[in-house]
Amino acid sequence: MNFSKTILNWYALNGRELPWRQTTNPYAIWLSEVIMQQTRIAQGTAYWERFMKRWPNVYALAEATEDEVLREWQGLGYYSRARNLRKAAQQIVEKGYFPQTFNELIEIKGVGEYTASAILSMSFATPIAVVDGNVYRVLSRYFGIETPIDSTQGKKVFKTMAQEYLAKENPAAYNQGIMDFGAIQCTPTSPNCKICPLIETCFAANNNKVAELPIKSKKIKQRERHFSFIYIRCNGKTVIRRRGAGDIWQGLWELPTTELVSNVIEKATLIKKNVKHILTHQIIFADFYLLETDVSPTLPTDFIWIKENEIEHYALPRLIDLLVKSL
Repeated sequence: MNFSKTILNWYALNGRELPWRQTTNPYAIWLSEVIMQQTRIAQGTAYWERFMKRWPNVYALAEATEDEVLREWQGLGYYSRARNLRKAAQQIVEKGYFPQTFNELIEIKGVGEYTASAILSMSFATPIAVVDGNVYRVLSRYFGIETPIDSTQGKKVFKTMAQEYLAKENPAAYNQGIMDFGAIQCTPTSPNCKICPLIETCFAANNNKVAELPIKSKKIKQRERHFSFIYIRCNGKTVIRRRGAGDIWQGLWELPTTELVSNVIEKATLIKKNVKHILTHQIIFADFYLLETDVSPTLPTDFIWIKENEIEHYALPRLIDLLVKSL
């Protein structure tokens, strides 16, 4: 069975109809790739459409402020992607053109090998394979590759194999096809093997190894953290500050913690207790208090007072945003 041809045929019948697949505009494709990292298609599509409407080209995005981009990004997580997106747009504008070679693209902020390959194949029909989680899974299962996908050797093996089986006459369709095949057909759990067009020659399906492949050697360790935030309502205003570098939610705005206003916490009302928020490497538990007062408490100088109805103009971490909206 011709593996590549089967993928192309499957894609022609089953490929997802996504708005950025209706264009070869490198800006639109780059934007989709950045947004879709660590994001479900259903959620990410709405963000892509909003970004394209507000900043329809790289020049418009380059002129946006960091706060504007972070605010539009709110809820997607991994906020470094948003900061890199804006910086990358400025880099591209400074160049005067959208890069069309691999070496130029990976010099752009936030653009790695996968994103560069995706842009090149989908915008410029460059015969270069993409390798993402879906591609790892399909290749590992079909060809029976047991080298860990998160090892240096594994990355080399899969990159070489992906390039070998790339349909070079139609790299965009093939790359999109194998990724969709992994997302829809050869899923991480409960893949639809019974109606898979590759089942007759699939190593994993014929050797009872579907659940075992691909192999990953490193497990992500999550640590638990606890925060207690307090929303201060004082004469129609509230107080926030921008989080610094070196921790989660870098550059976003947060509420004071109860430690900072411990002298008035007994006057506050507990609104929510032990709200659980799961990140890739951390599990956050948060308590949320409301303090209504006519006297503004003393806070560090990096806090600013804003009108309550203007808090929506500031990029808040998703957890804090949800807590504020629960008032």
